[in-house]
Amino acid sequence: MDVPTLRPPRHRVSRTAIWYWAARAAFGWLILLAAQVIWLVADTAGMPLSVHVTGLAATAVVAAAHVTVMPQWRYRVHRWEATPAAVFTQSGWFRQEWRIAPVSRIQTVDSERGPLEQLFRLANVTVTTASAAGPIKVGGLDRDTAQRLVAELTANAQATAGDAT
Repeated sequence: MDVPTLRPPRHRVSRTAIWYWAARAAFGWLILLAAQVIWLVADTAGMPLSVHVTGLAATAVVAAAHVTVMPQWRYRVHRWEATPAAVFTQSGWFRQEWRIAPVSRIQTVDSERGPLEQLFRLANVTVTTASAAGPIKVGGLDRDTAQRLVAELTANAQATAGDAT
């Protein structure tokens, strides 16, 4: 069997992940904007209205840029691949990480979906290995792809000799 080497993975995550990441980011920004509006309405200290409006406008501009750019950037970076020998991932957007885990080191393979991911019909796969670096996560997969990946990794791990340590 060939020794796996670190290289760019072949598969992109689901295009739907772009909308999921945008919605998740927008939710966070809406909370901040709501807090600013509440502060504006409840401000009894007399801070000038122009300061509140400038703060709201600045937050809205940064939020719009983040919600627009970040999901596209992440989509271009996030990749994954599973071979009979290893699992490869590439993730991040500012801080990018490449990971590889030999199949012989796989201890568990899990799939999970939070409420927002269920809405977007996405799932995440977590591959736990004997590595001190922690599990490998493949996020933003459509549900069918995630199910196939879990089945494939489980079969590959069972077919590989070793004790995953």
